Order: sequence, then C-alpha cells, then structure tokens
Amino acid sequence: MSLVAFKARNHPQQAVRDAVDDRGTLPELFAPLNAEHRFTLDAAASHLNAKCEKYFTRETDGLLRSWRAERVWCNPPYSRLTPWVAKAWGEMRDGCELVVMLLPANRCEQVFWQEYVEPFRDGPVTDGITLRTRFLRGRTRFVMPPNFEYYTTRAKGDRPPFGCVLLIWSRAV
Repeated sequence: MSLVAFKARNHPQQAVRDAVDDRGTLPELFAPLNAEHRFTLDAAASHLNAKCEKYFTRETDGLLRSWRAERVWCNPPYSRLTPWVAKAWGEMRDGCELVVMLLPANRCEQVFWQEYVEPFRDGPVTDGITLRTRFLRGRTRFVMPPNFEYYTTRAKGDRPPFGCVLLIWSRAV
C-alpha cells in the first residue's frame, strides 16, 4: 500500500459549513445546566436555536458585544474556536459572572486549548477566575438546521464524530 497521492480530508461533520456551525444544543442537555447555572445570555445562537431570552446571533456577533454581568451559555461555531475561548477569558476579566462553553473534546492540541485551557484547567484560581472542565459521556447529540427539530427523530448525522467538553469559567467565592 502506498500513500503517494493520498489526500487527507476531514470527516464531513468536521468541515467548515454553516450547518455544522449552527448545531443547536439539545434541550435535555441544556435544561440541567441551566438549572445549575441560571444563564442570562446565549452568546452564540440563531433565532431558531437560542436557549436564553437574551441572545446574540451571527448578525449581532457575540464576539463584539459585552457579556459583562451576564451568566453566559455558549455553544460556539466549531470552525472558529480560538476567538470564542479568548473572548470568554476577556469577558470574565471584565466582569462577566460565569461562562459555560460547549466544545469538541478532541481539539486539545490546538491553540485555543494550549493557550487558554490547559495552563488553567481544574487548577488554582487565576485573576479571581476558575476554569473547570467537565467531559461529557458519549457523543453529544445536536439539533441541526434548517428546522432544528431533528432531535425528535434522531436523524442520522446528528452526532459528531467526537465527544464534547464543557469549559466552565466562574468567579472565586
């Protein structure tokens, strides 16, 4: 077997596409997290998949808006993780109360993980902020565009080919 002319490619669900970046969080995943954390803002939503009354869409751009004094839920576009993780750190330093972010768990070699997660995760307090990681069991299901109702039929392809992790930034009490 030869690897000459072999071209590696991502799994179709890892490609940069609007449908992948618009994955909605299942109500059964979000509800217990919301009960635990009492979210006030969904920082990366669409009009069809927002989990909080207050939310930012692609058009209102949560990367450019303040999260100050909010308790944030964020299921960011997986094609652009570094700016979202950096934003969470910056907002926590600027007075955000809490950020819980749902991310793929198979990206620990990437810049966002190496710079913003690994040096701080599950360790000592930094600037009065703690960062905890909570790895989710199995493969998380998502609701998918265009109708965000696939969770009722469990359509093929509603699970990514990787597990997920929650990053939980909070203020030390």
